[in-house]
Amino acid sequence: MITSTSNAKVKRLASLQKKKKLRDSEQVFLVEGIRMFREVPEDMLLEIYTTQAFMEKERKIIEEKAAASGITAELLSDSVFGHVSDTKTPQGILCVVRQVKRDIGEISGGKAPLLLALDNIQDPGNLGTIIRTAEGAGAAGVIMSGGCVDIYNPKTIRSTMGSVYRVPFVYVHDLAETILGLQAEGIRFFAAHLEGSCAYDQVDCRGKCAFLIGNEGNGLRAEVAACADQYIKIPMCGQVESLNAAVAASVLMFEAARQRRQIKGV
Repeated sequence: MITSTSNAKVKRLASLQKKKKLRDSEQVFLVEGIRMFREVPEDMLLEIYTTQAFMEKERKIIEEKAAASGITAELLSDSVFGHVSDTKTPQGILCVVRQVKRDIGEISGGKAPLLLALDNIQDPGNLGTIIRTAEGAGAAGVIMSGGCVDIYNPKTIRSTMGSVYRVPFVYVHDLAETILGLQAEGIRFFAAHLEGSCAYDQVDCRGKCAFLIGNEGNGLRAEVAACADQYIKIPMCGQVESLNAAVAASVLMFEAARQRRQIKGV
């Protein structure tokens, strides 16, 4: 059992929680909690750290996952675990997980992909919720501008509730250029915009399409919005001007999912 915060492994874990540069250098990220542990793919699981109490409680699943991944779980004292955890009330299990890098072609292929393109989303909770909602709505993947928050931020990871393992995503250097390239492949881009020409449920989302969602405070950058095939809006009642970025993305994705179910007669 590791009992000192001066231990090299403990120092590394604490740094991985805080430093994007180190996570990217090692091509890993951290996950915490039993749910995230249960759902992590075995080929992505690299290291397991747990408290004695948690090991005694969940020994079977820990040993099974560890064996399947060819690793051995390490014990941390409660105080040390608290030191490396990013949560106020740690459950007692933390894992180092391998990052997965994908190419834009992996998420834009298929007969009629439904995509999300995010422009400089800054809130970790918003990004995590969008990733989770994308899975629920059946989206093929998520494209993010380089100015978006790090998807491997611990708060983002928690907000995905495991969807980060399953939803393909890619960061792109030039979002506008990427949009133009995908349009050449027949993908239509609908921009959520206050100047939308029609309501979101009046456009056909059954074919190849993507929704453009902008920054929480500033919306879409002009050069990105200009690439859209059409501006759409979510009609508001009262004095509300717009919705939270994650909520807006959810409304749009599930409208597309509804339209696509009609094709299948579901």
